[in-house]
Amino acid sequence: MISDLNVTLNVTRLRVRSPSPQASPAYAELHVTTNFTFLEGGSHPSELVAQAKALGLDAIAVTDRNTLAGVVRAHVAAKQAGIKLIIGARLEFTDGTPNLLCLPTDRQAYGRLCRLLSTGQMRAEKGQCHLTFEDLAPAVTGQILIALPPADWTWKKAEADASDAFVDHLRRLQTLAGSCVYLAAACLYRGHDRARIEALARLGNTCNLPLVATGDVLYHSPHRRPLQDVLTCIREGIVIRDAGLRLETNAERHLKSPAQMARLFRGHECAVANTLEIANACRFSLDELVYEYPDEPIPPGATAQSHLVALTTEGASWRFPEGVPPKIADTIARELALIK
Repeated sequence: MISDLNVTLNVTRLRVRSPSPQASPAYAELHVTTNFTFLEGGSHPSELVAQAKALGLDAIAVTDRNTLAGVVRAHVAAKQAGIKLIIGARLEFTDGTPNLLCLPTDRQAYGRLCRLLSTGQMRAEKGQCHLTFEDLAPAVTGQILIALPPADWTWKKAEADASDAFVDHLRRLQTLAGSCVYLAAACLYRGHDRARIEALARLGNTCNLPLVATGDVLYHSPHRRPLQDVLTCIREGIVIRDAGLRLETNAERHLKSPAQMARLFRGHECAVANTLEIANACRFSLDELVYEYPDEPIPPGATAQSHLVALTTEGASWRFPEGVPPKIADTIARELALIK
């Protein structure tokens, strides 16, 4: 399965690596945090989807932290707006492994992601999810993984030190998932964005990982920045006058248009084009999920209804050894007729 997906992605890359400069910019936002990431995201899924449509994005992903809780509302909004929704999650690990985005490409991969998240949630208290990097291996088939550089990644030191821990992490991802791994870059207006993107591009070339542009979105529009500041203060247990550098430095963590992203990643057009490559590869939709009635274990020669009647009669006789009261018997008969 991984090899088939690798071939598909590699073939697609041949088409998108050298986009025509005359073509209108196109972009899919793949790193979006909604308010279903508690005390971090500042917008509802429906607001983010509506803004993505208004900005002319080709697709939008919902990638909340260790959860798929926001995808249903995003799915409904995306169908109404007529924009492609990419289902995914941002995986955070308890063993110090850097975060990554996990985007399932088909129904089977979605099921694996669900099982992975369920595994982590069953280990932890309610509202938490404890995953380690080793947990990822059984779920990796059919997924597209986007490695996220740690916020404190010191790219200057990394370029001078071949033993950088983040490089080791990228190697492990490649070993695990092959060519289905990308390296994320974001421009957040922090003064050194251009140098950081250049360093990430060089790192991608060194590790043979395609660079992909993201907005690292926390809200749909700049006016939500004050709300996001308040959420940060609640999360950190502080008042806003003491928040300092724990707050975002500006109001740029919002959705941006394809033209804006093309300008921010000028010189790295492939990073923008790769968002479309990934969006095209992610074919899964929640519309594929239907109720699957389980097989009923019934004795040979019996039907589901006759076996239910036999079990009900046996249970009633055990519950009322001196005889089933007429009122109870009438209720059982009505219920069995309704089920039939």
